[in-house]
Amino acid sequence: MRSSPGSATTSCWYPHPADLEPARVGRDGTLALTLERRAGTTVLGRCRYALPLQVLAPLALGGPAAVVSVLNPTGGLVGGDRLAIDVTLGRAAHGCLTTPSATKVYRTAGAAAEQRVRLRLEAGAILEWVPDHTIPFADSAFRQAIDCEVGDGATLLLMDAFAAGRVARGEVWRFALLESTVTVRDHRGPILHDRFVLTAARAVEGLGFVEGHPYFGSFVVVADSGLDAFAVAAGRVLEETPGAVGGVGALPRRGAVVRCLAASAPALTALFEALWAVARRELLGLPALALRKA
Repeated sequence: MRSSPGSATTSCWYPHPADLEPARVGRDGTLALTLERRAGTTVLGRCRYALPLQVLAPLALGGPAAVVSVLNPTGGLVGGDRLAIDVTLGRAAHGCLTTPSATKVYRTAGAAAEQRVRLRLEAGAILEWVPDHTIPFADSAFRQAIDCEVGDGATLLLMDAFAAGRVARGEVWRFALLESTVTVRDHRGPILHDRFVLTAARAVEGLGFVEGHPYFGSFVVVADSGLDAFAVAAGRVLEETPGAVGGVGALPRRGAVVRCLAASAPALTALFEALWAVARRELLGLPALALRKA
């Protein structure tokens, strides 16, 4: 167990193998994190994980956020894997959760791989959920649900991005199932419920579907101020990023959503990095954050 300058760890442990069904060891991944504000900085107050989920020690990369990298050391998800991620940010804590690379979902002849994410932000907390995109292989099946509860004065920045498959291999829109749901609410009720389900995608290509853009995603922001400035800046990013198209929409209250299509992985990465940068600037008053991924 290690900590870096500007971060701290108070507890991090594995569940005992006896707590899991033998057949599910290595298949049911769990991760529970609690980030807390202490003495003017954000620290890791609680951490528990079981393979195929793992978490690295938090880093401070020249800003107020504790940066935590979530990874799957097995290399990807296979049919029947079940992942559960539970993240809580205490009052005024600031966390940034990311991944070291794209998430691969392998082919299956059986059950879908599933990932359920629960994000809880207490009053004044800030969470930047910025994983790399997901790549569904041919004949893969993947279901994801992200459930967010945002407290008073809290700010959420959330990426949800996908490839249509292993595009460089010509393996596009050949997955069996790709499903993602993002739900955001606060004490007043729902803020956003967004869901898509893609099935039998082999025959769905060309004009009218994604018009030659096999990378797609959404960027969701929830905040109490700065939304108009963010929407203007995000629209400019969409206009200026080569190989990318999209639109910006305001939610009925507290938020906005950017829908994105990209022609290549570099275009997708550039687009989401630029959207993240303007969200940090307009909503948090912070500069862009370099994650230093190898």
